[in-house]
Amino acid sequence: MNERETQKITKNENIIIKVEEDSIAEEMGIEPGDVLVSINDTEIKDVLDYRYLIQDEYIVVLIRKPDGEEWELEIEKDDFEDLGIVFESGLMDKAKSCSNKCIFCFIDQNPKGMRKTIYFKDDDSRLSFLQGNYVTLTNMKDEDLDRIIFYHLSPINISVHATDTEVRKFMLKNPKSVKIIEQIEKLANANIKMNFQIVLCKDINDKEILDKSIEDLSKYINLGCSMAIVPLGVTKYRDNLPQIESFTKEDSIDIIKQVEAWQQKLYDKYGTKFVFLSDEFYLKAEKELPKGEYYEGYPQLENGVGMITLMEEEFFQYFNTLKGDNIKRSYSVATAKLAYPLIKKLCDKICEKFTNTKINVYEITNYFFGETITVSGLLTAGDIINQLKGKELGDILFLPGNCVRANETVLLDDLYIEDIEKQLNVKVCLSNDNGGEFIKQFIGG
Repeated sequence: MNERETQKITKNENIIIKVEEDSIAEEMGIEPGDVLVSINDTEIKDVLDYRYLIQDEYIVVLIRKPDGEEWELEIEKDDFEDLGIVFESGLMDKAKSCSNKCIFCFIDQNPKGMRKTIYFKDDDSRLSFLQGNYVTLTNMKDEDLDRIIFYHLSPINISVHATDTEVRKFMLKNPKSVKIIEQIEKLANANIKMNFQIVLCKDINDKEILDKSIEDLSKYINLGCSMAIVPLGVTKYRDNLPQIESFTKEDSIDIIKQVEAWQQKLYDKYGTKFVFLSDEFYLKAEKELPKGEYYEGYPQLENGVGMITLMEEEFFQYFNTLKGDNIKRSYSVATAKLAYPLIKKLCDKICEKFTNTKINVYEITNYFFGETITVSGLLTAGDIINQLKGKELGDILFLPGNCVRANETVLLDDLYIEDIEKQLNVKVCLSNDNGGEFIKQFIGG
């Protein structure tokens, strides 16, 4: 959700802000500023209604013009063909905020003065389908679950954290959290595909509690499910929160062994590993990351599961097709601790083949959140500026693409890419995490 969506959506009025060129909507005379009132005499409450109702070949659309005039448009089109209209809100409604008080919630670990949208806690099932967000289901009413089943929206991404009801209630601080298995069963009986996530917290939902969660959730493998385990990100802003230790190298080694044993057991029984660990566990354990085939098509890539492996494979697949040159180039790359070894390795390979190319790779320590935070998506402009002042930056400084929101240029500390450019006197571009595209940003092609 962008700031406009979270702050300005006050009522369910589906205002059209854009009409795609050569679309059905343009042909029918629909314009920005118009309001979509109904489809087939059904009021459009949100994006789920809209997506469901436009599926038919013949629909009747009621549009209200800015002057109050209403147009009833009869439209014939292909099945599932979109009308080509963009709404003021992607959800066509307010996002539903979260009522949990999770002990691991990253939003509660943020200081003041950050980008405003950071402080909005969403737990909206519609964002699960639209953007891949994970939801706890605790903020859903029975009718919300019924809508998912009625529309057969799939997959839904569920933050489970623990199937032990007492542990889950402790972690989420919400009495409704104990209904999780009942809710999952209801979705499973309707053949809704689910992906699961566990934020692992030391001495809380790990060890035998993790065993129980894997065992309980693996019962839904037949729905094509997958499960990711990611470590809790501990910032320095936990004064009013339970104090939780980060996993050590030895802890991570033990967790890898525990999960690998489950993977073998489940693969032997079902032909799929089902449960996967995020890359952070392997890096913390100082173990080599698994190869690409291990990840079974990367079903949990957005959770950081196999991201490094995939980028490296894409890199060498393209790199090995290239011939070097001696064109003079000078760049710099800033990244966080977690990705630094990979980015440095790939940039060194580029410089070996393209002998007159120089790429300085800088590891940025996260002083803003605390040094335990090592992912590039949580880098701030202040840390980047302070640590790169006086450094050799070349013609372009590349920053991780995930340190800003899509189609935006503002970082978490409410400073912009333009602020970095001004302070460091260098052009800044966002780097691509696709391995092949990563090479192209330096050498063209």
